[in-house]
Amino acid sequence: MNHTDWVLVTGAAHRLGREIALAFAAAGWDVLCHYRASLAGAEGTQAAVRALGRECLLVPTDLARPDAATALLQQCVAVTGRAPRCIVNNASIFEADDARTASADMLLRHFQTNTATPLLLGNALHAWLIAQGEATHGQHSVIHVLDQKVHNLNPDYFSYTVSKLALERSVQLQAQALAPLVRVCGLSPGLMYLSGPQTQDNFDQASRVNLLREPIAPLDVARCAVFIASNASLNGCTLQTDNGQHLVPLARDVMFAIGENPRP
Repeated sequence: MNHTDWVLVTGAAHRLGREIALAFAAAGWDVLCHYRASLAGAEGTQAAVRALGRECLLVPTDLARPDAATALLQQCVAVTGRAPRCIVNNASIFEADDARTASADMLLRHFQTNTATPLLLGNALHAWLIAQGEATHGQHSVIHVLDQKVHNLNPDYFSYTVSKLALERSVQLQAQALAPLVRVCGLSPGLMYLSGPQTQDNFDQASRVNLLREPIAPLDVARCAVFIASNASLNGCTLQTDNGQHLVPLARDVMFAIGENPRP
């Protein structure tokens, strides 16, 4: 890997996005830290990356904007002089509804941030490489962060799940469309952090509802992102990094299933 290679991580101010940014930095990458409103969190990620001896630049964008993908890639090129070698589409919105209460606004808001902008970021990277006359096959990659829910359906968080299902089904399509210049893969983790209305006690129980009966380590998930970016043989596939959570079917989201039948 060239020492000037950059990774763009969306939603890198907190949680898994921060973990992914630090894993790439530890592997020798420089980091473009995207955030929407969490400037303090983004600055914390920046300081942590720099403490590892790598550069980290901040690129704020509201991913709900229709032009967000183009604007964000242009920012990256403006501050580094080139497009990132890898884009990790980690940022998403996660709001509660179900199929009966879903509204057009709720569906479209989830789709714009969780599906459309990630896909358009991949397209924008490909277009930039074409415009630059780049011919390095498989060296650039896009990683779409998914959710074990797309492999283990239940009706909770309907709009969110629909948006992630659309993104998961697009991984292979986009890999075919952007080949051979850009590889496209999915990364599908399970429950790693307190989510929605969860209490700590609920999380402590729910985080063990997987085949290993252990919490999923965010660092392990982040290292899988680095592995995908670094392995040119991976394309059009999804790594399921969830301790086998997707193989433990539940009638409801795991946070709501606690107390009903939570053990695999």
